[in-house]
Amino acid sequence: MTTVTLASAPSLTPLLARGAALSPLKRAGAGAPLPETRLVLPAARTDARRLAAYAAVCGFPAPGPGAPLPLTYPHVLAFPLAMRVMADRRFPLPLLGLVHTGIDIARHGPALLPGDRPELTVYAEELVPHRRGTEVVMVTEARLDGEPVWVSRSSYLARHRVTGGAPDERGAAPGALPARTEWRLPGDLGRRYGAASGDRNPIHLHPLTARLFGFPRAIAHGMWTFARCVAEAERESGPSVSAHAEFRAPVLLPATVVHASRTTGDGTTAFELRTGPRRHLTGETTTRSPGA
Repeated sequence: MTTVTLASAPSLTPLLARGAALSPLKRAGAGAPLPETRLVLPAARTDARRLAAYAAVCGFPAPGPGAPLPLTYPHVLAFPLAMRVMADRRFPLPLLGLVHTGIDIARHGPALLPGDRPELTVYAEELVPHRRGTEVVMVTEARLDGEPVWVSRSSYLARHRVTGGAPDERGAAPGALPARTEWRLPGDLGRRYGAASGDRNPIHLHPLTARLFGFPRAIAHGMWTFARCVAEAERESGPSVSAHAEFRAPVLLPATVVHASRTTGDGTTAFELRTGPRRHLTGETTTRSPGA
């Protein structure tokens, strides 16, 4: 792969506009080539105000100089790099309508601190056939002193007609978990999370802009639902070393959702968000490294 080193994180708004403009020119398919480019941002900086806003809206403890970054926060730092890859003319899937379907995060070694300046690397790893279209797997790596300390893999789905119905490799949903509490999500949640994370996709901001993309109301960010569940799991079990989620159905705002979870003796907390029988998100966190 060709490595491109950036002087600063790109702005998300122009990338959204560029990706939307190029989307009609693209045709999704698992056989298309991916851009062989790794984007690298050396010494990424955490903005204290945005971190505090992120922690508040997602339910993490208020950050301090010695407190670790939330496990999900490096995704926020690196998201502009991922958007630059996916908004590129050489990227084969249309950015418009791309759906975040899953994420896996693993921490290696001590957690990142707000004062750390990690090197971030983002690249498109592969295209995967899906029963509803084609998924791309985007990899994000954070390094300190050349050593990987945080890695994530996100799957994004481009829907299109599939001949023969490619299998969905994620399998069936797990059995229902015991309900813990109800969360009342306000109509401005998308705007609040967008201000904290920088992700101001119009489907999350207002009913009028969401309707342009086929949603009756604004929808909650998938990464907010994931981060909120991780924060809740950590409140009971302590800091996580890994987490996984599958985004199954959008949450229309405002909403009342049920948070359900179960923690086992091996340090794993399974969780889900649902309304009635409908699951919006399923996942789990782990507080112990394998073999610990």
